[in-house]
Amino acid sequence: MNMPGMEIDKERLKRLFPHLAEEVLQGRCKIRIDSYRTDPVTAERAVMRRFAGYNPTVIDFIRRCDTVEQAEEIIDFMERRGEISEEYAGRLREKIRREGVRSLGPKKNPGYYEETDPIT
Repeated sequence: MNMPGMEIDKERLKRLFPHLAEEVLQGRCKIRIDSYRTDPVTAERAVMRRFAGYNPTVIDFIRRCDTVEQAEEIIDFMERRGEISEEYAGRLREKIRREGVRSLGPKKNPGYYEETDPIT
């Protein structure tokens, strides 16, 4: 398998990264890369701009919680403020009680927005 600036034998790729090899060799999950940044300062600015003006949702806040109780506090707060409807709040409570807080996505740790890759 040859890529500009990279070479790896197919068998070695399969051995080291079996799932990645399957995706690459079968042509699944293709992502076109138009450019990349070699200057870390420019890259950092792009990351910061990515979330500029972004208003977190109730899901974003719940994904920072560790327990169902914490998540319910967030839901209650946002419902009281009128930021989510009573119906939506009920559906969220039911889901997290039945499936847990991680059912809404992996945990967002402090620094999530600073560390997120601007390409994703």
